Amino acid sequence: MTIRLARAEDAGAVAAVYRPFVTDSVISFENAPPDEAEMRSRIASGGPLYPWLTAWDDAGVLLGFASASAFRARHAYRFTVETSVYLAPSAQGQGLGRRLYGRLLNVLEAQGFTQAIAAISLPNAPSVALHEKLGFEAAGLYRDVGFKLGAWRSVGLWQRPLAPAPQSPPEPKPFRDVWKG
Repeated sequence: MTIRLARAEDAGAVAAVYRPFVTDSVISFENAPPDEAEMRSRIASGGPLYPWLTAWDDAGVLLGFASASAFRARHAYRFTVETSVYLAPSAQGQGLGRRLYGRLLNVLEAQGFTQAIAAISLPNAPSVALHEKLGFEAAGLYRDVGFKLGAWRSVGLWQRPLAPAPQSPPEPKPFRDVWKG
């Protein structure tokens, strides 16, 4: 298995892995799965600060992806990121999520981000377990905030410290400055 930075040409494979989370589950609150062009735009929107990582098997099949994005738009939040990870069904339950997501968290820490936030639609025991194995702790709950597949859904928030939070933190570094492929 190879973990690398996502490229524009990965967008179709990323969209295919993500599609069933949109169409067949409450894990994503999206109603329509993003197509290749939209996923390419999302990968590019990470710019120099918010990495997308992909995991590939030896035959060149995408197994999953992990991504970071801005937590909130206001400037004071710039040291906090929102993170996510999605695996193809065939890749689940084998420790790949921990390796891929752990790699993303290591990059974010090296960049100088201080907190990672994950929003998990509930119930989702496998995602909660993965996050807690990686050091996330429950931090809050939004009750009945999404309506999908005929029912109201709640979202749990999990939080994990990354880099230390100094009194005068330096700005986060671009991920390419710390990436060790």
